Amino acid sequence: MIAIKLTNHKNFMNALLRTEVFDHFLLQEATIAAAATYHIDGRMSREYYTQEEIDELGIAGYPCLPYGMLRNTCFDLIKGKKTPSAFNFVLMLSPDNLAKTLASLGSAFTIHDIGALFINLRFADGIMMLTTGVSYKTFQLDKSLDGQWDRLIQKFLDKHEIAFEIL
Repeated sequence: MIAIKLTNHKNFMNALLRTEVFDHFLLQEATIAAAATYHIDGRMSREYYTQEEIDELGIAGYPCLPYGMLRNTCFDLIKGKKTPSAFNFVLMLSPDNLAKTLASLGSAFTIHDIGALFINLRFADGIMMLTTGVSYKTFQLDKSLDGQWDRLIQKFLDKHEIAFEIL
């Protein structure tokens, strides 16, 4: 796990709220403190969708909805003349992207070993932070995946020209 300070707030917020940069992540939860505090539970309400809709949307087997499906809602809660006092987004890889990521890293871990690969985006007291995280399904002595995930997120930020510094 690493802590990364996001140094260009405007650029980052544009990437988060107005582009598809983060759309392939799943939104586990979001909390936005503005005129009121809004909490979005990203877990999919299976009773809301028919199985046909789930299949058409390509979200079968997802524990949470893709951020791209909720991005406009988040944008509507944040936009305006005043900056929110705080927010927190917890994003994770979809099961498909988790499997692809583990394979691309040449990891000995499988999707059966890993609960999720996370990024946490937090804004408070004028500071914007991103922290990485790995959730293991069972206790692991091997923490090599943590470092690989940290490096992959740094490459992701570089690729999307999101300015940052590692703390």
